Parts: sequence; structure tokens; C-alpha cells
Amino acid sequence: MQNILSISNLSKTYASGFQALKRVNLEIRRGEIFALLGPNGAGKTTLIGTVCGIVNATEGRVVVAGHDIVKDYRAARSMIGLVPQELTTNAFESVWATVSFSRGLFGKPANPAHIEKVLRALSLWEKKDATIMMLSGGMKRRVLIAKALAHEPEILFLDEPTAGVDVELRRDMWELVRTLKEDGVTIILTTHYIEEAEEMADRIGVISKGEIILVEEKAELLKKLGKKQLTLQLERALERVPEALAGYRLDLSKDGCELTYTYDDRHGERAGILGLLKDLDEAQIRFKDLQTSQSSLEDIFVDLVRERRDDSHAHLSSPPPEGASAPLGAARREAS
Repeated sequence: MQNILSISNLSKTYASGFQALKRVNLEIRRGEIFALLGPNGAGKTTLIGTVCGIVNATEGRVVVAGHDIVKDYRAARSMIGLVPQELTTNAFESVWATVSFSRGLFGKPANPAHIEKVLRALSLWEKKDATIMMLSGGMKRRVLIAKALAHEPEILFLDEPTAGVDVELRRDMWELVRTLKEDGVTIILTTHYIEEAEEMADRIGVISKGEIILVEEKAELLKKLGKKQLTLQLERALERVPEALAGYRLDLSKDGCELTYTYDDRHGERAGILGLLKDLDEAQIRFKDLQTSQSSLEDIFVDLVRERRDDSHAHLSSPPPEGASAPLGAARREAS
């Protein structure tokens, strides 16, 4: 699939010395939904601001469909729609005027039919003549989305679009994103809501402390890193796991009533379940129920960030080899 956005060695260091982005490399495919996950302060908003020309990069390059964001700013920026976290609209303008003005900012001719289509899709048509100040918080969020879509961008950035909004708007947002994708729009979503990424994204990127630590197809990420577990509820509590079962690396619950077996389909360990059940029977360990589970995207995200943090602490606390300087952290990178 053709790339529509290329980010190369992008770094941002503020005057205070804080390095918000550290040589970020990222390719976004045309027509995909890409979810960028990361804790607070990870660099998500700085990355978006840099791509959109709001933040000046310290070094690196951003190319949007062949247009350099610095050398050919107008052409590159006209292809991007941005829904920011903060509500930034003129409180005394009408919804219609606000959205129409945003289209004009990008040099697009008036197109009332398109503006109407956008407002109807966001359930704003009945509010088109209302001033922004008269709208609820959820309606104001819808207006921000309408503004971002007014000039018919090919790439849409959604920076925490459903933070603090009601369930209805979140559902409408998901439906709108699906429709936009069908129309060929590339969606880049930052979110704290892991279920949004799990529900919507084609690919997942994880950013931590200004570095991209992983980019992967969502399904492949879940397959590679998602732990699968078989939990057995025992008829009688055990004091310890018998030696005969030590090879399975079973976890026994504190009350001794549950055994948990963690396995990995990639290595054919599902077959190990049959052996486990056979050995349990031979050890005369009976169970009354069993269930299987798989790690969610949230579990994986938390594990990745924790692993990254632990690696950084290990590097900082360990003395460097003679003649070498100590690295500040080792990013876990996987090719997209």
C-alpha cells in the first residue's frame, strides 16, 4: 500500500532543553486508520503539531503525499485536517459560519452542499444557526470535527477526539471514522481509550518518552504479544504444584483453587494443553471448570511501556563498558 505520510528522523527540543521527540521515523499508509498510543507526556501531541506545521521541528523531515511540510507548506497543510484536544472557536459565530470559514482558510471555493453533508453527518444540522457559545461541550467537539473536514482533507488527525465526551458522541465518532475511511481518508488517531484503537485501527504505534517503540498491524500485534491463558478451577485446593507438572510453569492461586497455564500459539503450545490435561488426570488432580483468555491491547500497551521504563532504568543504573558512554535508553523497534 502506498504511503501518504513520511516522517524521517524527526526531533523536537524545546528552549528549556526538554526533548519531546527523539528521531521519530514513521510511515503512514494511504487509507488506513493508524492509532498512536502513549502515556501522558509521551510526545503524541507534539508529533501531531509538528506534522501539521504548528510546532517547528529541531531536525528531521515530514513529507505529505510528496509535499515537504516546510518547503511546500501550503500544499502539504491543505491535505491535512486536525481535530485538536482543546476547544478553539469563536464563541460568537454561528456553527455554519465557523465551519464555512475553515474551508475558506485553505483556499477552497464555497461549497454549501459539502458543509451541509458534514454538519448532518455530525448531527449538527439543526444547530447550524446557533452560536458556538450556546452549544454543549459535546456539540462544540462536533464543531471541531466539522471544521477539520470542511476543506476535504486526505489525512485527518484526531488528537484525543473523544476525551471527556458522552457515549453517544463516541459512537457517532466511530461511525464517522469508518465512513471517512470508506471515502479514502487516512485517519491518524491518538487516544487514551485502548478500546478505540482495538475497535478502529488497522495498525498500532506506541510512543514513549518521545520515541516510537513499536509499530505493528493490530492483528499481528495481538498475535505476537498477546498472552493466552488456560485457567482451571480445581475440585480440591492444592498446597503446591506437583513436581510432575513443573515443566508446564503453572501458576497456583493463593487459595490453591486455580491453576493457570500460559501458552503461545506461535510455538505450537496449544498442543501442550492436551498433555497438561492428561498429566493432571494421572496426578489425580480434578477440575470442575476451565476457561481461556487472551491479553487485550491494553494489557500489551501497559507491558510495553513498563518494559521500556524498566530498560531505561537498567541502563541508567548500570555502569557503561570501558571506553563507551552510557545510553539513555534502548528503544524497542519493529518494522512496520
